[in-house]
Amino acid sequence: MATSNVRQQALTAIATTTHTLNRLDFRKEHLKELFGANVFHEEEQKARLPKHVFKTLQKTIRLGVPLDPSVADSIASAMKDWAIEHGATHFTHLFQPMTGLTAEKHDSFLSPSGNGNAVSEFSGKELVKGEPDASSFPSGGIRATFEARGYTGWDPTSPAYIRESPNGATLVIPTVFVSWTGEALDKKTPLLRSMEALSIQAMRILKLFGNTEAKKVFTTVGAEQEYFLIDKNFVYARPDLLTAGRTVFGAKPPKGQELEDQYFGTIPERVIACMSDAEAEMFKLGVPVKTRHNEVAPSQYEIAPIFEDSNLATDHNQLTMDILRRTAEKYDLVCLLHEKPFAGINGSGKHNNWSMSTDAGENLINPGETPHDNAQFLVFCVAVIRAVAKYPELLRVTVASAGNDHRLGANEAPPAIMSIFLGDQLQDVMEQLEAGALKSTKQGGFMEVGVSVLPKLPRDAGDRNRTSPFAFTGNKFEFRAVGSSFSIAGPNTVLNTIVSESIDFIATELEAATKAGKTLNKAIQDLLPGILKESKKVIFNGDGYSEEWHSEAEKRGLPNLKNTVDSIPVIIRKDSVELFAKYKVFTERELQARYTIFCESYVKTINIEANLMTMIAKTMVFPAALRYQLEVASAVNATKAAGVDNAAQLGHLKDLTATITTFQSACTALETAHHHEAHGDPYAHAKQMRDSVLPKMVELRTVVDKLETMIADDIWPLATYREMLFLK
Repeated sequence: MATSNVRQQALTAIATTTHTLNRLDFRKEHLKELFGANVFHEEEQKARLPKHVFKTLQKTIRLGVPLDPSVADSIASAMKDWAIEHGATHFTHLFQPMTGLTAEKHDSFLSPSGNGNAVSEFSGKELVKGEPDASSFPSGGIRATFEARGYTGWDPTSPAYIRESPNGATLVIPTVFVSWTGEALDKKTPLLRSMEALSIQAMRILKLFGNTEAKKVFTTVGAEQEYFLIDKNFVYARPDLLTAGRTVFGAKPPKGQELEDQYFGTIPERVIACMSDAEAEMFKLGVPVKTRHNEVAPSQYEIAPIFEDSNLATDHNQLTMDILRRTAEKYDLVCLLHEKPFAGINGSGKHNNWSMSTDAGENLINPGETPHDNAQFLVFCVAVIRAVAKYPELLRVTVASAGNDHRLGANEAPPAIMSIFLGDQLQDVMEQLEAGALKSTKQGGFMEVGVSVLPKLPRDAGDRNRTSPFAFTGNKFEFRAVGSSFSIAGPNTVLNTIVSESIDFIATELEAATKAGKTLNKAIQDLLPGILKESKKVIFNGDGYSEEWHSEAEKRGLPNLKNTVDSIPVIIRKDSVELFAKYKVFTERELQARYTIFCESYVKTINIEANLMTMIAKTMVFPAALRYQLEVASAVNATKAAGVDNAAQLGHLKDLTATITTFQSACTALETAHHHEAHGDPYAHAKQMRDSVLPKMVELRTVVDKLETMIADDIWPLATYREMLFLK
């Protein structure tokens, strides 16, 4: 007799629920009025601050000039008045601990006045510095429980904003987070340090080219965000999705993404309602989202912003992830940001589109129409190529996690081998440069479509490569290996630092050559070909998935760190410590802390997933298997008693019983491996998880997924891929 289970209850709930979708009316509220409405942006600052205070603050924001403490009270007072007008009752210092998420502690504006009343106060001291507890965040040994003091410090380059909630609102102040000893406990502090390091080095190159207008160089980022939206009833019916964000079991559905009918298809009504709602919230907070569309996998989507300063882009991406999660709940959906929620289909990445720009708005990675004549572009571009060629392992470790290990190397995610795609045009220019004779630039021309009524369509001079981890895409480099759940602060901190070192090297050589009497052009012509010759090993325009490329990469000496555990040691390698110390991005102790955190995060993730697998296997899969085995055995006995030939049914029972036995053995093997205590440092524990526990998890998954295809549908307890991916 069939029994009801959580999966069937989820299906019933989905089939009978009507969702409220019409929550917004953009005819009544124009986008231009909505954008930045809840941000204490430059226009608000100018209107509310005394003139000299406003100018002082803008110098800090635009040029990095230290903020004059004497203006803090004035800024705090204006910020408080603005926030209260927007319904705020509290303020919070928002920071980014090394969990990769954000953290906040709310304080009320009200203070007792001593006569039974209260006044609203917010001082410059409260604006500039906060003191949350630092002991319970990952610190890698920098802070212990008995050393709890940590400080948040206002980051004026990222504007404060209002977060609305059902009952009131909160003034949110972006901050850094450091220990009592002054060491970085967050993602933002090293990012800001790396941006400053790059600006110093890039300004040396601009000075050589006679640029007197630029005062500062920024790295700019546009982070494309991929994600899945799944009905919440399915998530509640799947302990693995609820707890780990991915399915640890799940048989391949009859249809996945083979027909490519999801990609850029019509967005389902419920999904587009959720998207529009999330975008409206992002617009209020000044997040410059531009693009939305269906991604390749069923129920997978993408949102992409316009470029902005790397620090602000990082803050905005954290906001984007948070808003997507919160908004999805309003539509009875769950936003999954795991890199591989479902096996066998595309995972989710976060394409980190990176470039460099001056404070005057000049993009230093824009080649122009004739890049072979653009010496400044060539210098900066070669610097990036050299950086990736010299530090591929550092780039690799910035995208390392247990989740991203499932994604890299398949389904449009790049492989773990770090390489650069330049495209036909730039590849040709670099080959000419290496040969010492720059003469021409390939042009794209126009495409002949064969339809007379269509205008001529201009063709880009280079194609795109979806298998490249680091691709030049016209006026930026796209770092495609970043995982969807990641903070982009880590990858950009490392990218900024390695490019700073490369620019430093080139600037030093060019300064020495010009001081010795060479013209700048002659110095460039003498220097860049040699750098390209040493660095071209990292340039590859072909199929990153092919076995031929993996063999070729090995011949070129490119590292292939296939998983997180392989890549972790590079963090504390001598050359890494020296690099980050030289540019004052990380101290050795801060790097050691991050090494420990990487190890611990990997171990904790695998530990949670292994616990989930054994729990689901023992409490959901095994009982279902026994129920079905009983049904089949009863049917076999009944047919035998009736004198009917039941050889086929008996064969099925034997196959089922053998599979259940294999399942039980696999479950026991996983428990044994998981409960084995690892000895040594955190890295030894991470290796033990990778080498002993993960293989047993794969074995158990294989047999459970086989059972899913054997057990009666009305008995199987877990929501299936065919349901979760296609029922919206």
